[in-house]
Amino acid sequence: MLYVVIIFLWASILLYVLLGGADFGAGIIELFSSKANKARTRRTMYEAIGPIWEANHMWLIIAIVILFVGFPKIYTTVSVYLHIPLVCMLLGIIARGTAFVFRNYDAVEDGMQKIYTPIFTWSSLITPFFLGIIAASSVSGRIDTQAADFLSAYVFSWFNLFSVTVGLFTVSICAYLATIFIIGQADSAADERLFIRKAKRSILIVMISGGLVFAAAYADQIPVFNWIFGRLPGIVAIVSASISLLIMVYLLDKQKHVWLRLLAGFQVTMILFAATYTHFPNIVLMKHGEKLSLLLHQGQAKTIESLGYALLIGSLFILPALIYLIYIFQTRKPGSEESGH
Repeated sequence: MLYVVIIFLWASILLYVLLGGADFGAGIIELFSSKANKARTRRTMYEAIGPIWEANHMWLIIAIVILFVGFPKIYTTVSVYLHIPLVCMLLGIIARGTAFVFRNYDAVEDGMQKIYTPIFTWSSLITPFFLGIIAASSVSGRIDTQAADFLSAYVFSWFNLFSVTVGLFTVSICAYLATIFIIGQADSAADERLFIRKAKRSILIVMISGGLVFAAAYADQIPVFNWIFGRLPGIVAIVSASISLLIMVYLLDKQKHVWLRLLAGFQVTMILFAATYTHFPNIVLMKHGEKLSLLLHQGQAKTIESLGYALLIGSLFILPALIYLIYIFQTRKPGSEESGH
């Protein structure tokens, strides 16, 4: 049952990156759109991510509950030593959701709309940025449980070049996912060409930010290259993602919207697999050679068993409902009244 729980943990993280990432990416794309294109980009973007908005944070909640219940030592270590980026991420989630609701459903149209929109767009960028920082810091070997001062214990563990570049890479991934999701929702051929150009630019930005991650890892003496390319599964994952990216570039102008989304999801899945496979079962790497393992630092056997059954039973209700929700949104005609946006 322990492996069932671990699979659900990995899957929930993946789905949050895919679905929540595309949701965050909508705000990022809106933030960097020109004034001339901002309105139609915003309108079309939320046609594409409607079902994602409705359910995205569910995956984050599931991951947190799994760690809290099933792996309390791992949960405690991360929440204590990375509490600053965690708080920043959570504040971003709260600010984003609040600003979105007020700017779309405020009963009074007034000057406050000019405040809600920048809060929404900037928190859309800040939230995945700190999510990436947390992920990088967990494996960077910078968490020091023996630190004697505040900065060493709670700042330098995440405030470093490698963690920051992974944060930027996560932001670029979110923007990339959003641009791929938006292409199939265009109302006109002109809009579709606009969104295809955005997608091509986002691909270039992802490649550049990915290169920065490797450069920062080398500068900070973190063997990321060996982690990913040191074993055959990691090599296969990255090569597969690269080939699928070439196929995507070819299909961008072919109106293969479903295939584009599937390829984008496959690429992110392969990247996450390559980044986590080498460490398994270790999920947190700390200074002085300390490691926290999903196999060695789990909770009581009865707790894991109960958690596993709860996840299996819950998935029977959640997954069909989510699939139906996505189906309903995807069968709506573009330009129809938005449900949830």
